[in-house]
Amino acid sequence: MALLNVSFACSPHVSNPHPRYSCSLSLCPTLQVPKKPRTAPRNLILLSLGESASKASLLALLSASLFLADPALAFKGGGPYGQEVTRGQDLTGKDFSGKTLISQDFKTSILRQANFKGSKLLGASFFDADLTGADLSDADLRGVDFSLANVTKANLSNANLEGALATGNTSFKGSKITGADFTDVPLREDQREYLCKVADGVNPTTGNATRETLLCN
Repeated sequence: MALLNVSFACSPHVSNPHPRYSCSLSLCPTLQVPKKPRTAPRNLILLSLGESASKASLLALLSASLFLADPALAFKGGGPYGQEVTRGQDLTGKDFSGKTLISQDFKTSILRQANFKGSKLLGASFFDADLTGADLSDADLRGVDFSLANVTKANLSNANLEGALATGNTSFKGSKITGADFTDVPLREDQREYLCKVADGVNPTTGNATRETLLCN
C-alpha cells in the first residue's frame, strides 16, 4: 500500500533586508511494507502436539480398560477392537449365547462347539467357517452367509434361517433342525434331500413348519 509523505519547509530570503520566508510543500509517496503474519512460537506448537498425543493415549487406555472389564465387548460389531476381531480366529468353545452380533464377521474362523444359543446374528458371515458341533439353537440367523461353511453336527433347533446363504460345499449333515425355518435358503439338492429326512417341528417365531420351509415332498 502507498501512502503520501507530506513535508513543509520554509527558508528566509538572504538578500532582502526585511527577510521574507519562502515556504514549499512537498508530497512524496511512501511504500508501506505489509507486516508478516505472526506465527505461533515453537514451544506452543510442541505443547499443542503434546496435548493431542496425551488425548490419544488416554482414549487408547480407556478402550483397553473396557475390553478388560468385559471381554464380550470385543465380539460385538463396532466394539473397541473393530469388527474383524472374530475373522480368521480360533474361537473353539467360545460362549456367544444371547449376544447381539448383527453383521458380525466370522469368515474362515474355527468355531467348533461354540455357543450361539439365542444370539442375534442377522446378516453375519460364517463364510468358510468351521461350525462343527456349534449350538445355534433359537438363534436369529436371517440373511447369514453359510457359504462353504462346515455346519455338521450343529444344533439348529428353532433357529430362524430365512434368506440365509448356503452355497458351495456347505454341509448340515448330522445337525439337529427341529423347528428350524429354512425359508428361501438356496440348498444343494443333496442337502435338501438329506435334511428332509430328519426335518420336523414348527418354528416358534415364524410359525412355519420345518418340512414346508425345505420344500419337502
